[in-house]
Amino acid sequence: MPTRVDYAKRGRIAYVTINRPAVLNAMDLATHEELKEVWDDFESDDGLWLAVLTGAGDRAFSVGQDLKELDRRNREGAGAPSTFGSRGRPGWPRLTERFDMSKPVLARVNGYALGGGFELAMACDLVIAAEDAEFGLPEARLGLVPGAGGVFRLARQAPPRVALGHLMTGRRLTARRAYELGLVNEVVPAADLDACVDGWASDVLRCAPLAVRAVKEAAMASVDMPLERAFATRYVWEERRMHSEDALEGPRAFADKRDPRWQGR
Repeated sequence: MPTRVDYAKRGRIAYVTINRPAVLNAMDLATHEELKEVWDDFESDDGLWLAVLTGAGDRAFSVGQDLKELDRRNREGAGAPSTFGSRGRPGWPRLTERFDMSKPVLARVNGYALGGGFELAMACDLVIAAEDAEFGLPEARLGLVPGAGGVFRLARQAPPRVALGHLMTGRRLTARRAYELGLVNEVVPAADLDACVDGWASDVLRCAPLAVRAVKEAAMASVDMPLERAFATRYVWEERRMHSEDALEGPRAFADKRDPRWQGR
C-alpha cells in the first residue's frame, strides 16, 4: 500500500507531503500515525533546520479529517465522542498540539485548506499560498467543532469578530483575504508558488538556526505576557543561543566581511 505521507530530506530542509490526492489529502488515522513519526524524526534530526509541509497534487493542501472513515467508525461503534485535542488517539501529539516544536515549519498551500487542513496551516510558523487557495473551517455545518485548534488559533490570529463569523458559518476565505487578515505571509500565482517557497526557505536558512528557534520560542511563549515579564523570562532556546558558537560566529563573519558558517551549536 502506498505511503500516505512522503518525507524527503534535502540539505537542511525536510519536505513533508500528505499524499492522498484522490481524496484531496484528507487525513485518516493512518495518516496521522505516519505524520507523528515524521515530526518526531524532523525534530530530533540535528541536520534539519526547516520543514516544508504541503499536499500532493494541485487541488488541495488538505481538506482535513477523512469524514468517510469517521462515519464508518461511527456506524461500527468504533468511534468515540471527540472534542478538542487528539490526546489518546492515533498520531498524538499531532502538529497542532506540538507546542514545544522548536524548529520552524512552513506551509505551502495550494487549492483547498479546509477543516483540519486549515488547522494544520495555522499551526505552522510561515504560510505561503497560491492565489487559488481557499481556507475554511466548515465543522459547524457538520455538527462538529474545529477540534485540532481551529477555534483557538483563528480567534488569536484573526480579529475575534471576523474569526467568529467564519467559525459559526463555515464561510471560506480566499487566499487574498487570508493575507489581508495576517493569516498568510505571501500570496502568489500558482505557477510561482514553489519559487516563492524556496525564497522564504532560503531566507530562513540564511539565519542562525539557534537564533531562529530562540525567536520562535520567545515570541510564542510571551505573546500573552506583560512586556516586563517577557523581558524577565528565561527561554530554553535563547539560553542555548546566547552560549553558542554561532553567537560568536555572526559578529565575527560581519567583521571579516564574509558569510557566516552556522554550526547550530
